[in-house]
Amino acid sequence: MFAERIDFSHEANLTIDELIKRAEVLLPETDLNILRKCYEFSEKMHITQKRSSGEPYIIHPLNVAATLIKLKMDLDSIMAGLLHDTVEDCDVSPEEISKLFGQNVAQIVVGCTKISKIKFKTKEESQAENFRKMVVAMAQDLRVIIVKLADRMHNMRTLQYVSKEKQMGKAQETLDIYVPLASRLGINSVKADLEDLCLRYLHPDIYYRLAEKIAMKKRERESYIEETLNLVEEKMLEYSVTGEVTGRPKHFYSIYKKMQQRGVDFEQIQDLLAFRILINNITECYKVLGIIHSAFTPVPGRFKDYIAIPKVNNYQSLHTTVIGPKAERIEIQIRTFEMHEVAERGVAAHWKYKQRHSGGDASGNKLKWVEELMEFNQSVTSSSEFMDAVKNDLDVGGVFIFTPTGDVKELRYGATPLDFAYAVHTEVGNKTVGAKVNGKMVPLKYRLKSGDTVEILTSKTQTPSKDWLKICKTSRAISKIKQYLMKIERDEHMITGENLLEKALKRFDTSIKSVDKKNEFKHILERQHYKTLEELFVNIGSGSLLIKDVLVSIPSVAFSETDELEFKDEDKDKDLESYYKKVTKTARKSTSKDNAIIVDGLDDIVVKMGRCCNPIPGDPIAGVITRGRGITVHTVGCPRIAEMEKNRGLHVEWNKHYTFAHPVNIKVTTHDKPGILSKISKSINNAGINIRSAIARSMPDQKGNFIFEIEVKDYSELLKTISSIEQMEEVISVNRA
Repeated sequence: MFAERIDFSHEANLTIDELIKRAEVLLPETDLNILRKCYEFSEKMHITQKRSSGEPYIIHPLNVAATLIKLKMDLDSIMAGLLHDTVEDCDVSPEEISKLFGQNVAQIVVGCTKISKIKFKTKEESQAENFRKMVVAMAQDLRVIIVKLADRMHNMRTLQYVSKEKQMGKAQETLDIYVPLASRLGINSVKADLEDLCLRYLHPDIYYRLAEKIAMKKRERESYIEETLNLVEEKMLEYSVTGEVTGRPKHFYSIYKKMQQRGVDFEQIQDLLAFRILINNITECYKVLGIIHSAFTPVPGRFKDYIAIPKVNNYQSLHTTVIGPKAERIEIQIRTFEMHEVAERGVAAHWKYKQRHSGGDASGNKLKWVEELMEFNQSVTSSSEFMDAVKNDLDVGGVFIFTPTGDVKELRYGATPLDFAYAVHTEVGNKTVGAKVNGKMVPLKYRLKSGDTVEILTSKTQTPSKDWLKICKTSRAISKIKQYLMKIERDEHMITGENLLEKALKRFDTSIKSVDKKNEFKHILERQHYKTLEELFVNIGSGSLLIKDVLVSIPSVAFSETDELEFKDEDKDKDLESYYKKVTKTARKSTSKDNAIIVDGLDDIVVKMGRCCNPIPGDPIAGVITRGRGITVHTVGCPRIAEMEKNRGLHVEWNKHYTFAHPVNIKVTTHDKPGILSKISKSINNAGINIRSAIARSMPDQKGNFIFEIEVKDYSELLKTISSIEQMEEVISVNRA
């Protein structure tokens, strides 16, 4: 039996009567008279219009609606398919559509109209901005994109009637935008057809050469497929398993991609045939896999289990490549009938729109990636940056990563442990100091592979840095890091702006508190459209609003022309600029300071580290005033803290921007073997860690004890060092001494 795809061919003679017949099969208990009303309204609106082929325009909406029926969409979507061009091309108002056919239908038609108005130009920034609008439209109602895909499918099927230049433009736009969308929504039947049509117009020489070569071997291929099908069915019957077995050549674009990826010609592509086995339940899927692997030799590394770990678009199937009859490589997909329905029609296969609002599963999971894109949309200023993120997120192919508890996260290719951390939870990402992959410490920029188990190491004192933006690949991680950095920057601007304004007001013998009490900030807030004083401070601190403009609007300040001249005076400007820099420097705790500790908010107080506990950044700390020694800093758990008088305590914290190394002792217990000291020292040095001293001692029980004094920047670097030593088979334990 030869596998047949859903037939999306152009139907030149399709009528509304035939369309309603098909809809009755899909929606048997629904009054479909409304479809005839939609058709009559659409036909009336398009009555004077013709398509490029010379056909009446109404044949296009009819074919779009037919495609939506084949995709098993709901009635509102089919109605919208018949009406989708009326607002754009016929000067019909959305209100009229809503009044005649309902708000839901009007919303889909308006969404399609907005997308149609997007002109995908060659200029990247312009195209990116338009694509941004398209994703926003999709977020409001996913059916908009499915109707648009049906519209694009029919247009691509009739592209031969337009100019070659337009053919190339539409095909490239389809390949860049609509194919990835169909893939992400799991509508593989639409994706495969669109890909082949794009290849036909973008690379006609390759398309027709492939068509010719495949046609030349048609009889031979059909004979081979029939032989293989009989063999597979015979083996399944031996084990009392029944199902539907089909075979077909892979679609043209799939073959073309293999040729491109492998740098080979058509004759060198071996796995040109794909077989599919559809059965009743998941248990039988795995049983059939065993039957196939016992009957044919499996190709190593070519088995994928998308049933246990579905793709992000909910695609489920077992994939395996085996050596079939006559030593030919064949790909076999094994899935249930229900899985096949989802694979062919994706989100459209089980569309239950109401469940989107009631939290049901039918569409909620499908929309999660759109919601994440919308969140990312709020944190980027560049449309091209947004488009890059969208293209990355539309790429369904990715890696499957396990948490230590066995949960699975799917990330895009090239994702790092930081991406994984943010996929788990925002706070896990923000507090990440290191990661273990399959039990071994790895750098945060490590590229994850499918099957990796990742454990994220966190610290309460850790915060995201700008460098992380270079490491992360997923839009979610980048969005969360940017949100954090923007908040920190806003807080710094607010402190700076408040201090600058307070200093300026002192020259007029008043203060922020006094002016606010008189409600005299009201005018400037209204004029600048600020909601709060904090917003005012932020804009002063960032340089967006001049102090002079604030002072002019405060009645009790009586800001005069003389004052304005003074503010314009170069020395005064320098004074304000100097003050601005000073406040900014304090707010950011400048890295030029060589003190690791901030005492009660000040970073220029001399402190000493307790030698008893050697605290390092990342450790919870406490400061104590000691007689004759000034301020000493200990870890919170240090036994010496309990011995100190409570009233000698001080609030201390780590200076986040201090980058110098701190001494810390680690104790390593090993099996006593020759050369172990050298091996441990080499491991520490290879990690870029300086060893200040080392003490070695052999114990009577054939164990070795080593105390290393090393220099690390923070707790995360200590963790990495300890982890690298723990990997040695001779090492029994590593502890901080």
